Amino acid sequence: MKNNSNQAQAVRYTLSVWCLLFFFSIGMFAQQLTVKGNVKDATGEPVIGASVLVKGTTNGTITDFDGNFELPNVESDASIEITFVGYLPQTLKASSSPLNVILKEDTKTLDEVVVVGYGVQKKSVVTASIAKVSADDLSASSPVRVDNALKGLASGVTVTSASGQPGAAAQIRVRGVGTINNSDPLYIVDGMPIEGGLDYLNPNDIQSIEVLKDAASGAVYGARAANGVILVTTKSGKEGRTKVTYDFSYGWQSAWKKRDVLNATEYATMMNEGAINAGLAPTYADPASYGVGTNWQKEVFNDNAPVMSHQVSVSGASEKVSYLLSLGYYTQDGIVGGNFDRSNYERLTLRSNNQYVVFDESKNRNWLDNMKITSNLSYARIKSKGIETNSTWVSPLGSALSMSPMLSPYVDGGTGKSSVGLFVRTSRLCETIRPQRQVVNGACCF
Repeated sequence: MKNNSNQAQAVRYTLSVWCLLFFFSIGMFAQQLTVKGNVKDATGEPVIGASVLVKGTTNGTITDFDGNFELPNVESDASIEITFVGYLPQTLKASSSPLNVILKEDTKTLDEVVVVGYGVQKKSVVTASIAKVSADDLSASSPVRVDNALKGLASGVTVTSASGQPGAAAQIRVRGVGTINNSDPLYIVDGMPIEGGLDYLNPNDIQSIEVLKDAASGAVYGARAANGVILVTTKSGKEGRTKVTYDFSYGWQSAWKKRDVLNATEYATMMNEGAINAGLAPTYADPASYGVGTNWQKEVFNDNAPVMSHQVSVSGASEKVSYLLSLGYYTQDGIVGGNFDRSNYERLTLRSNNQYVVFDESKNRNWLDNMKITSNLSYARIKSKGIETNSTWVSPLGSALSMSPMLSPYVDGGTGKSSVGLFVRTSRLCETIRPQRQVVNGACCF
């Protein structure tokens, strides 16, 4: 009897556990909610089409014309994420009570301004095609010239370097070639049209660059904007304590690759084979005796050509006055002829941007409410020396590839001939490599 009693108790205990598990599982499955709510902006207007999504799932919906939403089958511990373009996202816990959501504007994107025509507008309300390059973008690339600063930073803008010459100007095309004549865009610096490019500007003095790419954005400039408009805004003083900055950089440049050419032994062997194939006697009796010879590319290239930059600026502002004074010095030696003062670039720039507020009554009236006096002064001195570029036969690089490796770059005993007794028919290469060499009757003597 006692055993039967124990067995009955065990059965009752087992049934009780199963009942508890059953009701607990029912309770677990029953913890699903239908979340309802309303989404408005800071002004109380309903946000139409806002996305309402259960975080980490695909269960979601959008708000209707009144900003209301209803989201079924939501777990009680789930998170609801509400997002809309131009507003900061919000995440709330699921609740059976209605959710009243107020979205705040994303000021980081909505308050970004771009220069349009003769004024500025918020980027969020501009529908024209405009590309903007900020001062942070420029500092990351450290360009030599302003036109080179647009490389890869503005969509629809093609920047092509004319050559590898230090300080060489780049060709800018906005959405391709607009005319068979002059396809250069219109340059506007601080509201003033500029002719002849932007080489006088120091990239460190620029606050932003806007490229107006379509007819709508450049219509205010008329026919001059047919090839696009590039608007440049220079830096100005910011309110606060006087700020003094100094930037210095120093670097080196070298040719990253050289062409494979024949050495003196290989050249003499090839010349002998050519003579034999032409039915002539070999020109050189012992090609191996000439050794490696002269690698003219090594003679031409200036490895570790220095690049140096100094930038000094003083800026500040108060309620009435803002000022900025900057001085920049940049120098660059070319990797061809730079070590002999044949290919060099040197730029000295000075800029002074000042503004004085005569009166500001914008809080009291909306006509003739303020008067400002602004002066933007700049000075640039550029010294540039260059060699022949983009030419096969008259450029130093073209001559270096075609010259015989059997020639010596050094004059033997003042005879006007090289150690192998040959003359070089071009004088451009020797003038670039060794300025002190002799030029006799148009021929460069080694």
